[in-house]
Order: sequence, then structure tokens, then C-alpha cells
Amino acid sequence: MKRLCVFVASGFGLGLVVPFAPGTFGSLPGVVLAYAVCALPLWLQLVVCLGLTLLAIPFCDVAEKALGIKDDGRITADEWMLYPIALVGIPLASLPWWSMIVFFCVVRAIDIAKPWPARQIQCLPGGRGIVADDFFANLYSLAVNWIIIIALFR
Repeated sequence: MKRLCVFVASGFGLGLVVPFAPGTFGSLPGVVLAYAVCALPLWLQLVVCLGLTLLAIPFCDVAEKALGIKDDGRITADEWMLYPIALVGIPLASLPWWSMIVFFCVVRAIDIAKPWPARQIQCLPGGRGIVADDFFANLYSLAVNWIIIIALFR
């Protein structure tokens, strides 16, 4: 069971096999997940995003204990499972393909910068701390992504 949790928590192994930027590579499954979530009605997008956030906590918690390092960079479930939050309500199907690259870069940049309170809240223990900072980073990303939508596509 621990191996399965580490596999899922590492972005299906992507966070484990790439020696540099494991968070970025481990986030890639989130792109597929975001396309699926964004095809849902808005209310269901919100429910699914909440469910994914809550589901990411135990995966990250188990993986952290198994790997033995606090908030190990190879643990990416917080990135890929919460990525759809940054795209809630965005009509991906009606946007050009390259817009997803822009949104992905926004999310990665904000996750790396960790604006307040993301950096501070990451001190929570276990999976809660691993997931909490990404939750706030994705909320910031959602705001920036909507600004991009309004500026470029409306």
C-alpha cells in the first residue's frame, strides 16, 4: 500500500525519475486532470477540487513517511491533484492549446514563489502542510489565470 501511495504521490512516478524539477514534471498529470475537471459544470468543478484536495492529504502524508523527508520534492500529488483549482471555471475547450502552457507556467511560478500565506502554512505537519501551501498557491494562480483570460481572450 505504501508503494502505491508513493507512486500516486509522485505523479505516477514522474517525481521520482526526473533528477531536476521533480515538482514540474510530477505536475504533468494535473494537466490531463484539469481538462477533465474543467469539462464539468462549475458547481461540480468546485466539489471535485475540494475532494481532490482532501484526497491529496493522505497520499502526501503516507509518501512523506515512506520517503523519510519532510515535504520531499519528489512528492507531487499536491501539485497535480490541486492543479485543477487554478483553472476553475476557465473554458479550456474554447481556448487555444497554448493557453494551457501559459496557465501551467503561472501555476509553477506561483508555487515556487509561495506568496503569503503559502510559505507560512507549509509548516503544518505531514500531508496537511504539503497540500496547504499548494492550495493557496493555486488560488493565487486562479486569479492570475482569470486576469490572463480577460486580458487576452475577452
